Amino acid sequence: MTATTDGGAQGADAGSGIDAEPRSEVRTEVRADVRNDVRNDVRNDVRNDVRAEVRGEVRAEVLAEPRTPPRTDPGTSGPPGPADGSRPGPAPGPVRQSPHEAARRAAARATRNLLDRQDPEGWWKGDLETNVTMDAEDLLLRQFLGIRDEATTRAAALFIRGEQREDGTWATFHGGPPDLSATVEAYVALRLAGDEPDSAHMARASAWIRAHGGIAAARVFTRIWLALFGWWNWDHLPELPPELVFLPSWVPLNIYDFGCWARQTIVPLTVVSALRPVRPAPFALDELHADARAPHPVGRLAPLTTWDGAFQRVDRALHLYRRFAPRRLRKAAMDTAARWIVERQENDGCWGGIQPPAVYSVIALHLLGYDLGHPVMRAGLESLDRFAIWREDGARMIEACQSPVWDTCLAAIALADAGLRPDHPALVKAADWMLGEEVVRSGDWAVRRPGLAPGGWAFEFHNATYPDIDDTAEVVLALRRVKHPDPARVEAAIARGVSWNLGMQSRNGAWAAFDADNTSPFPNRLPFCDFGEVIDPPSADVTAHVVEMLAAEGRAGDARTRRGIAWLLAEQEPDGGWFGRWGTNYVYGTGSVVPALTAAGLAPGHPAIRRAVRWLESVQNEDGGWGEDQRSYQDRSWAGKGASTPSQTAWALMALLSAGERDGRAVERGIAHLVTTQDTDGSWDEPYFTGTGFPWDFSINYHLYRQVFPLTALGRYLHGEPFAPGGHRPGVAVTAPAGEA
Repeated sequence: MTATTDGGAQGADAGSGIDAEPRSEVRTEVRADVRNDVRNDVRNDVRNDVRAEVRGEVRAEVLAEPRTPPRTDPGTSGPPGPADGSRPGPAPGPVRQSPHEAARRAAARATRNLLDRQDPEGWWKGDLETNVTMDAEDLLLRQFLGIRDEATTRAAALFIRGEQREDGTWATFHGGPPDLSATVEAYVALRLAGDEPDSAHMARASAWIRAHGGIAAARVFTRIWLALFGWWNWDHLPELPPELVFLPSWVPLNIYDFGCWARQTIVPLTVVSALRPVRPAPFALDELHADARAPHPVGRLAPLTTWDGAFQRVDRALHLYRRFAPRRLRKAAMDTAARWIVERQENDGCWGGIQPPAVYSVIALHLLGYDLGHPVMRAGLESLDRFAIWREDGARMIEACQSPVWDTCLAAIALADAGLRPDHPALVKAADWMLGEEVVRSGDWAVRRPGLAPGGWAFEFHNATYPDIDDTAEVVLALRRVKHPDPARVEAAIARGVSWNLGMQSRNGAWAAFDADNTSPFPNRLPFCDFGEVIDPPSADVTAHVVEMLAAEGRAGDARTRRGIAWLLAEQEPDGGWFGRWGTNYVYGTGSVVPALTAAGLAPGHPAIRRAVRWLESVQNEDGGWGEDQRSYQDRSWAGKGASTPSQTAWALMALLSAGERDGRAVERGIAHLVTTQDTDGSWDEPYFTGTGFPWDFSINYHLYRQVFPLTALGRYLHGEPFAPGGHRPGVAVTAPAGEA
């Protein structure tokens, strides 16, 4: 592939601002410097020196040292601690060991641990931990349907109580501030479980709720759940008419203007909102109102000249419309919504592989006459049971989603980058399983891309309606690391995935998670939508993963890849980082973008790469690690600040290593941090939430992140970048760029 160049200088320096760089100059500069500089500069140091020195030793130790038997912690996806309940201690520090030797041993331990976690079918899945609203709403659903049982209630209550803090509140992430809606829902769930309101832990919770505005100040979704039992008045909730399903895709606020997760939730809720069911309340909740004599305070409308004011008045008009809505039209709308819901039920009975749409879909269909014995309902309820994680102490935690495809491709990448041979049975088995999970039929994404052939992968076990761009990119990168006995099958699946990803590029040159051009400004303005992000705009982390995948496929010079690169360069923050949409936050964004840009050819000396390196070095913690709190989504001063975590340390290291900083002090300290914080069983501990569902509003602790990303960083420290320009690892099926073989 011939690089195009105008002979101009590389981009502006840090003081000039990225947005000032003309797009045309960005595109030409990307191809001009990238392939020549990086190839001669970084590859020789990293790959030649390290691979010859260590690669064979790691493989020998990993494959020859006796494997610890797989250990199963009842109710969890990963191995537990010792039988006495204590945690394994930290691994011995690198005493009398070189940094390479210490990293090699840590990688060997982590490799064995990760291999032991693999399911016999070939996949990996770590627990996906969110917050107690999942557990509270599960109990409320069972109460609403009349199927709540004592064993489930007791187990859920045990988990919810265990998450309560000393002040009586619940947070939405580890170490986070109290959250009003989570505290209200947890309190109500414990009341269902029989906890008395005057007991100490309940009294602390209710006092805090009252002091912070009571039920009236909680989010809309919390008040909907309470309205189902008469604890809140439906008239004091935003209206959501089912006639929305009739709006064509070109009309603002049609259902396809919402992100897929919001769309799947809103369609069933239009039915619930129209029917306004109320089940008998098993108790009163007067203690949760700031003023029980006036539980529904009416606030003043915002000025009409503001978006909030305009949509508040639209909501008032919809409440008026409800009184006069033609019955036949409303019934037709609800019937259409029901068909839409049933058509999107997955083979396992769930909807989109995530818990909230499944819960509301079950309620909506039940209200429309589907009894609990109906196959659709039975399958839906059974799928919800599969979201439950039963812990050793008898507690029951509900996962909001399950992430086997995502976890499996990341695990395969980690093992391959750590030196596991490409034809190792674990990698081949993982590739077989991923190939079997390919999505081969159209879904909602085709509304905006009607002529695009299907392909790609979703996040969950079963989700043929919503494959996602991020998973597809990472699965392709994982498959490229495996020497599979049926290469034609692999090539065909990769070709379909690459084609689908290219077709899902948005107009601005970037990529979102599930849809193309899902950027309408209106859905987030609705009074109903106060529960988090409801649209799916392109993000730096997803775009970076696609660019990295395209570069590995020899498409770094493709015009579409170059548009993605230009968008990434324009999105860099003034301090050098990138915002992370699906991981926390600027450390994740930067850890995703820098490896992608260097894989696509940007030289380590490029101003954007240098700014990123300086920023990462500036936010490194005293202990050598990196961390970032979820609060950075609300307060930019938190960017890059937080307790060190294994996953975030690994993301920073992956960026620095790809930028040619392997011998730098920051990398040395980061690697030492991973080595010294590793447990003796090869795992790492990570209570902090480093994943993101909705920035700030919904945080995730992916329990496998603490394992796969540190191993990936250690592997790249030892063996170099697997798809850096100018070559590839022996035995890995990489397509060389045209003209550069």
